[in-house]
Amino acid sequence: MTKLKYFYVLFLFLFFHVLLVDVYAEDPISISSNLDQIIFDGKWTNSDEWKQSSYNRLYFDDGAEIHLRTAHQENFIYVQINFVSDMIINKGSDSAIVCFDTKNDKTIIPQSDDYCFSTALDRKQSFTYQGNSIPAYNGYFTKIPNDKNFIAIGTASDKHDRYNKTPHASYEFKIPLDVLGRSNNYGFYISVFDGYSQTHYSWPYNIQKQSLTSISSPSLWGDLVSPDKSLPEFNFSMMIIFLIPLTITIIITRFSFLRQIF
Repeated sequence: MTKLKYFYVLFLFLFFHVLLVDVYAEDPISISSNLDQIIFDGKWTNSDEWKQSSYNRLYFDDGAEIHLRTAHQENFIYVQINFVSDMIINKGSDSAIVCFDTKNDKTIIPQSDDYCFSTALDRKQSFTYQGNSIPAYNGYFTKIPNDKNFIAIGTASDKHDRYNKTPHASYEFKIPLDVLGRSNNYGFYISVFDGYSQTHYSWPYNIQKQSLTSISSPSLWGDLVSPDKSLPEFNFSMMIIFLIPLTITIIITRFSFLRQIF
């Protein structure tokens, strides 16, 4: 029985090792329980507002810096782009755009499954664009009506900002999954425009030479893992991990029983 106990310890170690490797192989955006309480004013309304979200700090060669937060709750994806280094406020000129490739098929020419959402600093309007195969003003993207629940706002930050108390450009997006649909992995792209320096800053970093009007090709976008399907299903390899020790246990038990009889 002592050997059997050692065997069980080894089995548990292997099982949890496989489980952890499978579950944490990707980095999903955070599932939040309180983002529906956000006051959408384009900035940190208080110092705790966006704490339940995934966080990425983006640095650029010229010293520009962006704090990106993403999260999911129920039927929405939330994005905050905090452009902390843009402290020269240009209302109506400073702007941000967030894009999703809902099939993540990385096509060179945008298709109908590609969507972009944009807003400018202190402008009352925000816009939704959908990809198509016909050249358009925004590089194969056509403006479509906004979903009634879509929100995008840009404004100057204030004293509640977690990273820079000096006023700077900041943007918040509330994007309905009724538009995007649910997926386990979206293509993802963000871009901000500094109206003072006339410079675009984007993620992924490798997207260069953008124009004021052109949205980059989805083939260059990165990935954003959705929390809806981020955990793997119980796959065949994990089933084998269960079946092998179960079979060995049965054999050992029966062998021990037969030895006692004979």
